Amino acid sequence: MGSPAYVTVQFAQSRKGPPMTSLFQILMLLLDVAFFIVIAHVILSWLINFGVLNLRQPIVAQIWDGLNRLLEPVYGPIRRALPAMGGLDLAPLVVFIGIYALRIILTNNMAFFL
Repeated sequence: MGSPAYVTVQFAQSRKGPPMTSLFQILMLLLDVAFFIVIAHVILSWLINFGVLNLRQPIVAQIWDGLNRLLEPVYGPIRRALPAMGGLDLAPLVVFIGIYALRIILTNNMAFFL
């Protein structure tokens, strides 16, 4: 077999660094979380606009305020870049497309993380 030092050196040479699979998984998880936050914001905005939920309810107001604080820095530049569409807000759609594009880019370049 060999001495323990030889085995250690051979093991160290076989591993060329820590695998970055966990980094890939963390990035995909963050994209999934961002996707569901945007979904929650869109659904909550529909429920508020259709009168199903009321902003005078404290829990609804807190959730709405929290989601707005999270997403407004993302939506703001997108809304400024998009033309005025009347009452239609296309910023969440652009964010969905961006998240999906990032997922495609990460998945196609997964070999970089292995």
